Amino acid sequence: MSDPALLPLAEGATPALAQWFVAKAAHPDALVFFRMGDFFEMFFGDAETASAALDIALSFRGEHRGQPVPMCGVPVHAWEAYLARLIRQGHRVAICDQMETPEQAKKRKAPTIRREVVRVVTPATVTEDGLLDAARPAWLLALAEAEGEFAAAWVDVSTGGFETMALPRGDLGALLARIEPVEACAPRELAELPDLAQRLPGRIAERAPPRDPGRLLREAFGVATLDGFGRFTEAELAAAALALSYVRETQAGALPRLDPPRPQAGAAGTLALDAATRRSLEILRDQRGGTEATLFAAVDRTLTAAGARELAARLAAPLAEEAAVSARHDAVSFLLGAEATRMALRGTLKGTPDMARALGRLALDRFFPRDLAALAGGFARAEVAADALAAAPIPPPPLIAAAQAALRLDPALAAEYARALNTEKMPARLEDGGVIATGYDGELDALRRLRDGAREAVAALQMDLAQAWGVASLKIRHHQQFGFLAELPAAAGQKLVQSPPVAAGQPLSPILRQTMANAMRFTCTALAELDRKVAEAGERTTSRERACIAHLKRLALGHGTAIAAAARALAELDLHAASAQLATEGGWCRPELTERAEFCITAGRHPVVEAVQKRARGPAFVPNDCDLSPGRRLCLLTGPNMAGKSTWLRQNALMVVLAQAGLFVPATAARMGLVDRLFSRVGGGDDIAGGRSTFMVEMAETAAILNQATARSLVVLDEVGRGTATWDGLAIAWAVLEALHDRIRCRAIFASHFHELTALAGRLPEVQLARMQVREWRGEVVFQHLVGPGASERSWGVHVARLAGVPRPVLKRAAEVLAALESRARAGGHDALAEELPLFAQAPPAPAVPANPVQAMLAELDLDTLSPREAQDALYRLKSLADQKTDPDAEVTAAQHENTVAATSDTVV
Repeated sequence: MSDPALLPLAEGATPALAQWFVAKAAHPDALVFFRMGDFFEMFFGDAETASAALDIALSFRGEHRGQPVPMCGVPVHAWEAYLARLIRQGHRVAICDQMETPEQAKKRKAPTIRREVVRVVTPATVTEDGLLDAARPAWLLALAEAEGEFAAAWVDVSTGGFETMALPRGDLGALLARIEPVEACAPRELAELPDLAQRLPGRIAERAPPRDPGRLLREAFGVATLDGFGRFTEAELAAAALALSYVRETQAGALPRLDPPRPQAGAAGTLALDAATRRSLEILRDQRGGTEATLFAAVDRTLTAAGARELAARLAAPLAEEAAVSARHDAVSFLLGAEATRMALRGTLKGTPDMARALGRLALDRFFPRDLAALAGGFARAEVAADALAAAPIPPPPLIAAAQAALRLDPALAAEYARALNTEKMPARLEDGGVIATGYDGELDALRRLRDGAREAVAALQMDLAQAWGVASLKIRHHQQFGFLAELPAAAGQKLVQSPPVAAGQPLSPILRQTMANAMRFTCTALAELDRKVAEAGERTTSRERACIAHLKRLALGHGTAIAAAARALAELDLHAASAQLATEGGWCRPELTERAEFCITAGRHPVVEAVQKRARGPAFVPNDCDLSPGRRLCLLTGPNMAGKSTWLRQNALMVVLAQAGLFVPATAARMGLVDRLFSRVGGGDDIAGGRSTFMVEMAETAAILNQATARSLVVLDEVGRGTATWDGLAIAWAVLEALHDRIRCRAIFASHFHELTALAGRLPEVQLARMQVREWRGEVVFQHLVGPGASERSWGVHVARLAGVPRPVLKRAAEVLAALESRARAGGHDALAEELPLFAQAPPAPAVPANPVQAMLAELDLDTLSPREAQDALYRLKSLADQKTDPDAEVTAAQHENTVAATSDTVV
């Protein structure tokens, strides 16, 4: 967007361009889409920015203050596609639309059409389907501080979702990873903080919170107190009010239909997942930002956009309360057992429209006929779904029963919509007419008959004029400015002018209105009168249909809360049924939740890897058990690369996400105690933008685990310490393993190539050893992808290098070096490692080295008491000692130095 400081002065602008300057001054940080007829035009710096972003031609139109005006534009009929591209690139766009027709401007003798900014389109305030991701909410995040506290609020304009949370600023990264906001706004003092600016999406909109946030929220929701919505901190109120005021600003003062703000009590009630864990587990996005090879993609069996959004929300924020998780599992179990009900429900849900987003567009008066049809279709589907649940052979569990009750909307509402809308032939735009069905409104039907009859009268008059004027090719056409005109070929028109067939003053007497190169256009009194009647009938018909549509809109908004609840119920039922379908297809089981801190998985599988292998028709996934029960809660895993360590680590972490999100898990059986925090540090990478090396990133993530994990947590760690020197890395891994076992006492899986760590199994009672099983067959290494007990004897790194295509000479040399190192290790004897805690035993003292005689003599001299004679004698003795170059005590020989270094080195394990 253009820099306001670089814009030319507005003085001397044309009337239309003056309006553009006014719009730009009101929205300096947005590109102004300025409506001029059939195009949205952009000028000056906006045009230069948009032409580059949209790859459209930059031209010049007229002059302003002696300089050509840069300009580019997009056609109105295709503006959404161009707008979507700008929004995805992070631009804000102010829509400056025409508020009157040219005729209306002419009547009031205005120099140009009146134009005003009707909305500001930003990534989080779009409502058009073409600009929204159907399966993801478009969260606007607002941040605020008050009374020393920090808080966030996030709003989805498209569906009305509104939540708040008071949290430490350090937890913001986890919240960002969870909700993935598309836009953020904050006060300047927060927006300018480097640690926030680097993590928030795009450019932060700097806005000051309202002075009285509580009053603004009470007025917006029409309540006298906010106590009915929950307890809010002052910072939460400030953040919620900031989000509300920003939405109102972008909608030109209007507010969408929003749910009341819902405070969340920090991490209580939900599984804590930091950004590194989400990135490692690839829950909603993979590490390259894609969405295909993710947990969401692997488990998504939903049939509606709202159901997909609900699935994404639950995977992003799994629960940490047993009753709530069990209630979700009960819902899935019910639909798993009642197959006929599930299939009937899924048949109803397939193709169900997105009522939540249609209602949002209706509230903003930015809707299309298809949104009214979506509500009508949703009402009907909700009733059918409720009937399907009522016919279930067994009583439904609480969540299903609550959803069934929410689906029972007011029958009068559904009947009114079903009777009112012309769903069989719904037009694309309201302006096209035909939205309201025949028979719904008697006055509208009469006006339509009058309008259509007038059209028949036009055809009859065309025949009368052709006969009266003697021109068989005469056609009556409608002109935007002149109305109905009779069009004749030029030759016939000339003859008509020269010899009028009907005398002047008669209803059919021709009156010339327009001459063109090949035709001439005439009118007459009868044609003018008919034009007036047709125009009046059309206008009255349009006006009456708009009144009917406004009635339907008011009716829906009056039931907005119930409609939103029904939309949520359909989404939840879609997710429960999809989860049951997934369990049926894949043989997934219901996890058993216990009070104890245990974790026992039988024949578990990685859901994403298994799904990818099925799509590629590759080999069947090899299932593995995992038992982190009390007494064996820390698993030390060793084994070669490419054998499946990372897959096994991640699959067990994903079991927790799936189970506590309310889904079943890919295993034969699963028993687990609820996890309060899940940490996964698998894989690594540097942070170039933040100036951190791979090892620094690894250590920062490890530090977060050691500082935040509790006895109820599950920790999954892979290759801690690999990014530094061997002994440093081993020391760090050793200490981390001890901390997890002795201090934190959590469930953990710790994978490492440091085979020396296996010595801890005999000293730390709750450490169990596991290894990835490998077989050698005819000189080849076969990775079995099985987890077995014990420790791996080798890492098979040279074999993996061969698989990667490392040249043979390098492999041969690597094998030689490896053999030599292994031989040296066996000779050194590492079996005593466990007896030498701490890891590095104290080095024995180096062999005593005799003192240098010159240094010894200097140390004995008392310079303050020497007489001149004594000082001279001392100098002679020192010179004599220095001249004795062959003195064996004069220096430490090279051999002695090497022996000393070797003796010190041998003490390192």
